[in-house]
Amino acid sequence: MKCKIRKWEVSDAKDLAIALSNRKIQDNLRDGLPYPYTEQDGADYISAMLFANEDETFAFAITADNKVVGSISVFRQGNIHRHTAELGYYVAEEYWGKGITTEAVKQICAYVFDKSDIIRIYAEPFAYNIASCRVLEKSGFQYEGTLRSNAVKNGKVIDMKMYSLLKTEV
Repeated sequence: MKCKIRKWEVSDAKDLAIALSNRKIQDNLRDGLPYPYTEQDGADYISAMLFANEDETFAFAITADNKVVGSISVFRQGNIHRHTAELGYYVAEEYWGKGITTEAVKQICAYVFDKSDIIRIYAEPFAYNIASCRVLEKSGFQYEGTLRSNAVKNGKVIDMKMYSLLKTEV
């Protein structure tokens, strides 16, 4: 199955709300997202992404089957890390295991490296999220190590893994 990343459109809010109103997805994301995730929440997020500084926030909808099936973003870091950016993503559960996330990660990394002065993109999936770690590995990211007791999610102290991809590796 092929996917495409594209800029967000306000009309994507409904598909976004459907994808994010899923505990299995939210259990693999950072805290702060409302549950259930409403169409208004989606519209607010899309609006923020459309008005974000395009040199610091690279935010795209992931599309397949002519609809939005997920979200992928790269966020530039600051100060001495200004040429480094953090990657985040998710795909609706019905599209898991179809190669969509791996393809979207490859597309956004190519875009960011081509359109900006970013030299390093990193991701920090929860260590228990084996599927996300695999996506990064299949996308060419290198495993750098485990960040022990690095987060608290759903009341549990958890490890995270550090992966990175350098512009010179693409």
